[in-house]
Amino acid sequence: MSEAAIDEICLVALAEAFRGDGELLCHPMGPFPVAAGRLARASFEPDLMLTDTIAYAVAGTLALGATVTRPGAADEGIVVEGYLPFRTVFDQAWSGHRHVVMGASQIDRHGNQNFAAIGDYRKPKAQLLGLRGAPGNVINHTTSYWIPSQARAFVESVDVVSGPGYDRVAALPEGSGRYHEIRRVVTELAAYDFETPDRTMRLRSVHPGVSLDAVLAATPFELAVPEDVPASRLPTAEELHLIREVIDPKGIRKHEFRS
Repeated sequence: MSEAAIDEICLVALAEAFRGDGELLCHPMGPFPVAAGRLARASFEPDLMLTDTIAYAVAGTLALGATVTRPGAADEGIVVEGYLPFRTVFDQAWSGHRHVVMGASQIDRHGNQNFAAIGDYRKPKAQLLGLRGAPGNVINHTTSYWIPSQARAFVESVDVVSGPGYDRVAALPEGSGRYHEIRRVVTELAAYDFETPDRTMRLRSVHPGVSLDAVLAATPFELAVPEDVPASRLPTAEELHLIREVIDPKGIRKHEFRS
């Protein structure tokens, strides 16, 4: 098996966010996070609940771009386990039994996320997705973020709060954020968490081939940096096989890394 590329290292780092989730609805948004969720279930977290990204809960490992049009019409090795339309997702979301991976146009050291607008929301420089479901997602269950361009997204303060960070949730009435957890932030440079006493962003690992100086240069806020920063782990031979031959044989994941 050939040496791992940066896209494969990032995919494994994002898949690691699901480690220990067990029987939880894994709900990644976008091709790269979907590939990470499928990799986690196909390797070290076999009890995760996954869908075909539309409405069917499935067993087995779908390739990126493959969906189930009706029960019995799935690819070989795929079993439809249930019907999970959008209205049913709220049962998992509101009870904390969901782990979503979203993107972020901006994110700060407290984990506040923005993909609504850049600039003053009343007259933005750029209108983006809007708040969408981010406020309800983030406060009700585990959330992680995939950010392919750290220097663009890491900011001192987000222009609009789509997904609330630890500082804002702490200011809410008691019990409002009982399921709130920002598990992981993964970028093209490194992986981050919020496992600090004040719940601010911490450098968890640096991807092989990336220097600590490069990470800090792309981070405009104070970042918690351990004395010894580990390297993000490399994919195993089995994980490389799954990524390249089963989950993403067309190389869709690589689109995230094109300038």
